[in-house]
Amino acid sequence: MMKKLLEKLNIIPNSTLHQKLANEEALRRQVTALFGILSGIYGADKLVLRAGKLEALNLMRSSDLGERVLALQRIVFENPNLTERPLPHQIPEVLQEIEEALADMLARRSVEAEIEAKVNEKMQERHEDYLNEIRNQLIKEKSGPENAQTLKKYAKLEKLEHTRLSRATLERVRPQTLEQIVGQEKGIRALISKLASPIPQHVIIYGPPGVGKTTAARIALKEAAKLAATPFAEDAPFVEVDGTTLRWDPRDITNPLLGSVHDPIYQGARKDLADTAIPEPKLGLVTEAHGGVLFIDEIGELDPILQNKLLKVLEDKRVRFDSPYYDPDDPNVPKYIRKLFEEGAPADFILIGATTRDPSEINPALRSRCAEVFFEPLVPEQVEKIVEGAAARLGVVIEPEVPKLIARYTIEGRKAVNVLVDAFGLVKYKEGKLNCPFDTITVKDVEEVLQMGRLHPYVRQQNHNRLEVGRVNGLGVAGFLGSVIEIEAVAFPAAEKGKGRLRFNDTAGSMAKDSVFNAAAVFRRVTGQDLADYDVHINAVGGGRIDGPSAGVAIFLAVYSAVTGKPIPQWIGLTGEISIQGRVKPVGGIVEKIFGARQAGLTHVLVPQENASDVPADTAGIEVTTVDRIEQVLAVVFQEQAEKVS
Repeated sequence: MMKKLLEKLNIIPNSTLHQKLANEEALRRQVTALFGILSGIYGADKLVLRAGKLEALNLMRSSDLGERVLALQRIVFENPNLTERPLPHQIPEVLQEIEEALADMLARRSVEAEIEAKVNEKMQERHEDYLNEIRNQLIKEKSGPENAQTLKKYAKLEKLEHTRLSRATLERVRPQTLEQIVGQEKGIRALISKLASPIPQHVIIYGPPGVGKTTAARIALKEAAKLAATPFAEDAPFVEVDGTTLRWDPRDITNPLLGSVHDPIYQGARKDLADTAIPEPKLGLVTEAHGGVLFIDEIGELDPILQNKLLKVLEDKRVRFDSPYYDPDDPNVPKYIRKLFEEGAPADFILIGATTRDPSEINPALRSRCAEVFFEPLVPEQVEKIVEGAAARLGVVIEPEVPKLIARYTIEGRKAVNVLVDAFGLVKYKEGKLNCPFDTITVKDVEEVLQMGRLHPYVRQQNHNRLEVGRVNGLGVAGFLGSVIEIEAVAFPAAEKGKGRLRFNDTAGSMAKDSVFNAAAVFRRVTGQDLADYDVHINAVGGGRIDGPSAGVAIFLAVYSAVTGKPIPQWIGLTGEISIQGRVKPVGGIVEKIFGARQAGLTHVLVPQENASDVPADTAGIEVTTVDRIEQVLAVVFQEQAEKVS
């Protein structure tokens, strides 16, 4: 009864009261400790700000334990809508929930701190690597790309540059002006006229090897650049390339003529571009020749597909590049690469091609875009003049017969100069060997060089001032070189009339054999005799192949002379196709054949009437007669024979 009464009067026994007070004090200390943990987590200032935002600042400063616990709830659970203050018997349970929430928060903070520490560690490593890279780059920029090995190799190359052998000698004897190029006055004048115009033309130069095509083109550009009317600058580039050695890849991975694209996956792309997967265009010779001349020697040997690509560049005056790796939206693409892909590279140049081929063998599309200039074969007198000029530039004395001797063994100016230079070297060798000066190149020196080079006379000296039965000088042409073809015939009465045999070289070709049969028909028509009554053997001396029907007149005349016994003047050369009705039909290569006749020492040439317009104006030393029928041929040949004999 007493206990119930005390509870009603709120009177607690002393021992119970002390226990209650002790529990409350423990809870207060627990709450204070939790606030201390929060202060450690957020910091004192941030805890106050956080409490203010959650409307828990006043509760946190209150002396009432329940209000302080409510403040803890709002701060820990971040809920300002909590309004019910925990009752005394609820406080331990609430504090337990707060402690668990704080434990989760601290665990999360610990993990985050650990991760943050690792991140900072990695960032520090990256930072140090970056600093090292910058440091190395600065060292590299300061020291440059050179090291002991590269400098040693560079010094070796520089030393090699100062060592010159035959090249220096050949440069001395090479013509330096257009006047020093012998025998090509017309061709050079035509070439200069094409380049000296305000609108210069592309040019193809035809001619045999070694007559100065390359040298003329190089000097012609220098001369044209001096004229105010031409678009060439004084330092206009002259880019030279050989069509026989020019190679390219159909995929355009490599194309030294037009240019190519080095894709990142292929070797050759710059490292910084390969790392960012950016293709890099490489400019070709057509861009290098921009504003000047691109000279392609032996242009007829150039790959046909590459010729077509070159024609496109000639039209557009630009080279276009393409690559599946090029991304126009990539911000890492350098400006020059973007410009090359989007606008192309300039290629405004004049093309000069040189060839030893016949014009009919050159790409028609290329020929239609180019003016054509023809360089003539050299005659012995011109080769002699070239040798004399080279000797003067070389600074040596030569015996008077040396030029004539060299001219007998070659018709190429380049080859003639090489023989002279070899003789010069032989003289210098003797000078050093015998320790005495030799200041003259003699005939004996040249003969020794010719013998060591296994050279043979291009045209053997013959006595053309004579008459022979059954022998005719036919005229042929190979490329741009005319030559004399010796055709001979013998005839004997057949063992049985009407059953004679006709034999001709098997190597001469089918068209030449057709000319033999045509000659047999014309022989019967002219003389009334049947060639079948004779055994006739016709031979092309040397067994050479006669390409085409142009030896028809010469074959007829040889057979006619052999059967009738009438001698033929050996100073006469003939060319022309013969029809079965006795007409002399036109043939090609008239200019070359006349030059070949002059070179062989002939003085009179018969050509078809229809080729009269092909006869050059300058035929000094050669009399040219045009004929229309075989009767005219017989009249001219045997009338001249009679005049010569008389």
